[in-house]
Amino acid sequence: MTAPRPHAGPTFDAAPLTDPVDPKAVTAFAAELRARGSSGATGSTIFAIVIVALMALVGVPVLVTTIVSMASTPGGSGIATVPLVIFGVVALVIAVGSVIGWRRARVTRYRLNRFAQANGMSYEGRVSSPALPGMIFSLGGSRMSTDLVRGTSPRFVEFGNYQYTVKRGKSSTTYRWGYVAVKLDVPLPNIVLDAKGNNGFGSNLPASFQKEQRLSLEGDFDEYFTLYCPEGYERDALYLFTPDIMARFIDNAAELDVEIVDDWMFLYAKREASTLDPATWAWLFG
Repeated sequence: MTAPRPHAGPTFDAAPLTDPVDPKAVTAFAAELRARGSSGATGSTIFAIVIVALMALVGVPVLVTTIVSMASTPGGSGIATVPLVIFGVVALVIAVGSVIGWRRARVTRYRLNRFAQANGMSYEGRVSSPALPGMIFSLGGSRMSTDLVRGTSPRFVEFGNYQYTVKRGKSSTTYRWGYVAVKLDVPLPNIVLDAKGNNGFGSNLPASFQKEQRLSLEGDFDEYFTLYCPEGYERDALYLFTPDIMARFIDNAAELDVEIVDDWMFLYAKREASTLDPATWAWLFG
């Protein structure tokens, strides 16, 4: 899914997202993140990559030697070596892919850190079980936010990618979200805007709502969002969502689900919010 066309908004420096990088600087920053305990890659992930790489370095040469020996043996059949060749190719592809993915992840973290610094923000590689009150942050296990970019002016805002795992019997499913968390001035009722533009067969949100909680607003707002608010807070919602606010949501957030809870506002997307794509940042900043 491509991001909607960016609207006019605050200007920002997107150059660090795509500028060439110094490999030595990338390595130094990766070491800094590990020292802070904020590396985006977990210890188990790094261990798995190292094991796969070692298996490829040791196993592939041995496999090649075995294949050559079998093929050159008098009376040997070349067909017998086919499974070994396939296994060797698959193992090599997995090993190379793992190393490339690991290196790309390090470059991504380095670029996001430089992007944050260039725009007066800060970067954090990983936070386990983030203490945020939004609906997605209390589900499942193995909860983790990654690639967090935070700003404090004019108010606190956090852009991040989030995942959690739900186990069902012997199987498990990992759910991934991109989000923007904005700190508000005062606590507000728990209001949810379910964007219709990102729904499939029904809502994509991991929560259910009663029909009595649904509130219809004027104009064509209902064509883009379904609004839910607690019973008794309808007047507060109508006061909050004035025509100009509704127009801004339609123009800039029609593919984002929105939740207001306590003194936080969350924007949820079913793709990465913290990314190297300048168009996505232009959209979110808007």
